[in-house]
Amino acid sequence: MGAGALTQDAELANADRQRWLALAEKALAGGSFEEKLVSHTDDGIRIEPLYDRSATAEPLVRANPRSPWIVSQRVDDPDVDRAKAQALEDVAQGATGLSLVFEGAPNAFGYGLPRTAEALETVLDGVPLNRVQVRIDAHPWSRAVADWLVAFLTRRRSDPAKLNLSFGIDPAAIFAGTGRLRMSIEALQASMPQSLAHFFSMGVPGVLLEADGRVFHNAGATEAQELGTMLASAVSYLRMFEQARQPLVYAAPHIGFALSVDQDQLVSMAKVRALRRLWARIQEACSIPASAANIHAETSFRMMTTMDPETNILRTAIAGFAAAAGGADSISILPHTIAHGLPAGFARRVARNAQLIMASESHIDHVADPACGSGAVEALTAEFCAAAWEEFQRIEAEGGVLSSLQQGHIQKRVQAASARRNAAYQAGERAIVGTTLHPSKTERPVETLAAERRPAFTEGVAVCEPLFPIRIDQSIGATS
Repeated sequence: MGAGALTQDAELANADRQRWLALAEKALAGGSFEEKLVSHTDDGIRIEPLYDRSATAEPLVRANPRSPWIVSQRVDDPDVDRAKAQALEDVAQGATGLSLVFEGAPNAFGYGLPRTAEALETVLDGVPLNRVQVRIDAHPWSRAVADWLVAFLTRRRSDPAKLNLSFGIDPAAIFAGTGRLRMSIEALQASMPQSLAHFFSMGVPGVLLEADGRVFHNAGATEAQELGTMLASAVSYLRMFEQARQPLVYAAPHIGFALSVDQDQLVSMAKVRALRRLWARIQEACSIPASAANIHAETSFRMMTTMDPETNILRTAIAGFAAAAGGADSISILPHTIAHGLPAGFARRVARNAQLIMASESHIDHVADPACGSGAVEALTAEFCAAAWEEFQRIEAEGGVLSSLQQGHIQKRVQAASARRNAAYQAGERAIVGTTLHPSKTERPVETLAAERRPAFTEGVAVCEPLFPIRIDQSIGATS
């Protein structure tokens, strides 16, 4: 095996690397170097066993590098009074952000707050909004929810300069996750510029439009598919701002991103960093000064297992660390029991405190870009950028993200990636600890809150094939 197997350029091999390679081949005792020491991402990108340190890397910083990332807790309980108590408890115990998840949202997983202005106001009553980020998860009625939030803030006489808001308006994620829009694509594209101009005139701070990749990830998308689709969504928003006659240099900071991070630490770190580079490249192509991408990271739902659910605590801790080290601006860790139902207090506390330990005890935020210079992370970041850009160009050639979804192109690619991954689990090529590997003979009861699952969003027009979240343990038929 030559040194070229370890680097893209055989001329870069040095004596130390050659000695290491000789020792590795001896240790393998005739085993295949490719099979034993080289792995691949779902996009087919090689992950080598050894990388040289990157000498040309430059740090990628968060939107607000002078403060820690935002510890965001989900508020998704259909019982509004219970949800209010959870929100106040989370803030009192260290959370610095709240993610309001309403029923019908692709990310609600069957639960969510009732879709009423009263529910919004009840949950936020007593929350110190000048110290807590409030983000609305992408939602079929996000435009109405945004109006409710603005009205509530007006009555509270909140100072916009002291607020950190995200309105979660993302037509592509809603279209992909529900198969429907409340109006036709043409009507949506015609009405959005007017709505954006309305929000701009009010001087509403924060993220107005969010490119949400979680619905694609949880349905089985690869890293490049998730990033490429988010990029296509963000570009469609820039076009909407342009139609609303808003200067792109002022509009770009009002576009945010939400993605999933999973138990593969290096891959998740690289994915967050790749998104920053891709957004900077888009802004460069639009001839506007680059503003840092505002990135919300949530731990993957598809990696959560019902068997041996305590293993999910380790999965989410690794994913949360990867998001923090990768430079996410806000992070939400899913409680480890979420695959069983609506999480109770203990699971919520573990999710929150995992982040607080990373920030307050491990001091991960003390370094602007911990992964900068890492040969492995820098190489994966560059590879993800290239693969995601190809996916983005593919979607653009299909008429943009909404058109591609309507025609089923994105769904077909995501479903094909999911099928390949499922086949690997079925064949034993991939393992799930506690499910396919070292399963427990008995399972302890899991505490969840009493709550009925909410029906899926069924209103609207412009039908396309929806993408549904599929957990990894469902891939092998371990659970229903």
